[in-house]
Amino acid sequence: MPAQVGAVKVVNISGSAIFNIGDVYAMAPQSSAKTFAGGGSFNTGDGIHIDLSESTTTVYDQDVVDQSTIDDIEQ
Repeated sequence: MPAQVGAVKVVNISGSAIFNIGDVYAMAPQSSAKTFAGGGSFNTGDGIHIDLSESTTTVYDQDVVDQSTIDDIEQ
């Protein structure tokens, strides 16, 4: 049965989101990300004190693409 849709206001759609109006069989959003962070980067809580002196994060990624998506292939 066809969908009947009234007024729609889209404020924001993120890079890995899907916006659909009406009938749909299947939707499969894809995204990929790689995060590099040094020691103590993801600590959360109250009263945390971290002393890492001279902490560095060195990254050498020779293959560039770890898990390809369609967007990676088209570029």
